[in-house]
Amino acid sequence: MQIDVLGVLDVRENGASIAPTAPKPRQVLALLALRADRVVPVSALIDELWAGGPPRSARTTLQTYILQLRDLIALALHRQAPGAEPASPPRRRAKDVLVTSPGGYMLVLGEGTSDVREFERLAGMGYRAIDAGDFRGASRLLREALALWTGSAFADVQTGAQLEMEARRLEEGRLCALDQRIEADLRLGRHRELLAELTVLTSRYSTHENLHAQFMLALHRSGRRSEALDVYHRLRGTLVRDLGLEPSPRLRQLQQSILVAAPETPLAAEQQTPAATPVPAARTGGAGPLRVN
Repeated sequence: MQIDVLGVLDVRENGASIAPTAPKPRQVLALLALRADRVVPVSALIDELWAGGPPRSARTTLQTYILQLRDLIALALHRQAPGAEPASPPRRRAKDVLVTSPGGYMLVLGEGTSDVREFERLAGMGYRAIDAGDFRGASRLLREALALWTGSAFADVQTGAQLEMEARRLEEGRLCALDQRIEADLRLGRHRELLAELTVLTSRYSTHENLHAQFMLALHRSGRRSEALDVYHRLRGTLVRDLGLEPSPRLRQLQQSILVAAPETPLAAEQQTPAATPVPAARTGGAGPLRVN
């Protein structure tokens, strides 16, 4: 089985899509696919479909959706490539792929692939490479992880409470990987290469302090000190206006370091900021500690 949810939902068994077009069965498949090889409780599926106000027939209706999914799986299992010799009956049945367990249902990935699991694997390797000082390897691994995203998670799925929560979690992981990939690129001296990307990102995430700090560093190291300071002042205005907050002490220290440095002189690591300290998620977009060294 191949599962892709980091963009348009695409779940394939034996090379054939098993994704229904009807919205609610599609929701059920999306949640089962995301949690493949784990039992998804009936209560979670009902909450996803009807958000706290299920009809009396909720369980029966859910069973109908499960049967519809199994019908699609059975068709996929019996599929054979055009022009191929007639195949023997498949070794697995639809009930072996979409399993009924006590209290819920489980989609069995088997030896298949999941873009979420591959993203998490590559991102984890990238974080460990950064911790080991291998910034080139970290940049490569995190780029590979981010390339798995083709759009927002569950881009074409009608989402309820459960999928909304999962989509936020996945987007948080994406933003963290992006933040750390930029961190690795800064360490590699790719300051000018990052400017266009950071221009877009700081506009999109207007209160994310770490992205703004990275933009300030990239601008300053590219000999554009006044623009780096403008980024700080725009961020401060947004934080004060929208959140009633001043920039964190570390960001203010970065601003001061830029102010006292010669315009053409890149900031040395010891001139930038002290060791990373956590900042509130509302000010970072949830990407975690500010890391600008």
